[in-house]
Amino acid sequence: MLPTESKKALSFKRYIEDGDLVIVYERHDVMKPVKVSKDGLLQNRFGVYKHSDWIGKPLGTKVFSNKGKFVYLLAPTPELWTLVLSHRTQILYIADISFVVMYLEVVPGCVVLESGTGSGSLSTSLARAVAPTGHVYSFDFHEQRAACAREDFEQTGISSLITVEVRDIQGQGFPDKLAGLADSVFLDLPQPWLAVPSAAKMLKEDGVLCSFSPCIEQVQRTCEVLRSNFIEIRTFEVLLRTYDVKEMKVETGAMIVENHDEDNGGQRPSKRKHISKDDNAVSPDNSSTATSVVLARPCSEARGHTGYLTFARLQCLS
Repeated sequence: MLPTESKKALSFKRYIEDGDLVIVYERHDVMKPVKVSKDGLLQNRFGVYKHSDWIGKPLGTKVFSNKGKFVYLLAPTPELWTLVLSHRTQILYIADISFVVMYLEVVPGCVVLESGTGSGSLSTSLARAVAPTGHVYSFDFHEQRAACAREDFEQTGISSLITVEVRDIQGQGFPDKLAGLADSVFLDLPQPWLAVPSAAKMLKEDGVLCSFSPCIEQVQRTCEVLRSNFIEIRTFEVLLRTYDVKEMKVETGAMIVENHDEDNGGQRPSKRKHISKDDNAVSPDNSSTATSVVLARPCSEARGHTGYLTFARLQCLS
């Protein structure tokens, strides 16, 4: 996904090669990751697609099946990878991820510690943010999850930017070899307050810590421990509200008149449109035309609460 040339700036591969991972896009809610093989085939409701037809094509290409139906071949960017990856654990989505990357002040060249790795959703965005000279050290206590994460990072081309280790950060803390080297630390743990003292030792002066917790009780206990070594402690909840936008055609130009009813008891005049029996016509003294209008309404499937993000800055000793 993010192939790098030694320590130079990021270099994105624009043409598909044998062995590459691409995102096959059918529609906005139907996508899947596919590893390209010269002898491979993709079969879906649109027909059969030969991988050999994909090789040498630029990313973003529209490719056709034997039935003449098409899909798009997209690069596995962190945004798309978050939507198609295998969920080994509950993951962070784009709204929370973008907030974390900004408030952790992650820039190219940074060293970031993460616990736990989980499904690797946040890890891929952190890797892109620190590239090409930075590094992400990610820890998970579950050996199988860590192994699966390494495979995913290898497939998406960011393995040189992330080191995944098996370690119980709550019980053992971060490795001493990383003490004082981290610009940022991210914690996604059941009991993050147990890892706060170790995280403080890992951070450089003025470094930033973030803890993600689904329950407010976890936030309260974490903040109590943070007050001993950290300042600027803040907690946020990111709620993303999406809208469905549709274009519709409506009849306009129907005359609006005041209807003074003698029996309305002196109430305010009401207004009504004078429309003839023909649905497509209006009264002779008026004209009607079809006009396109855009209507927007909140999406009924919008995600609600995911978790609380607590940020704190290591207090500098003067």
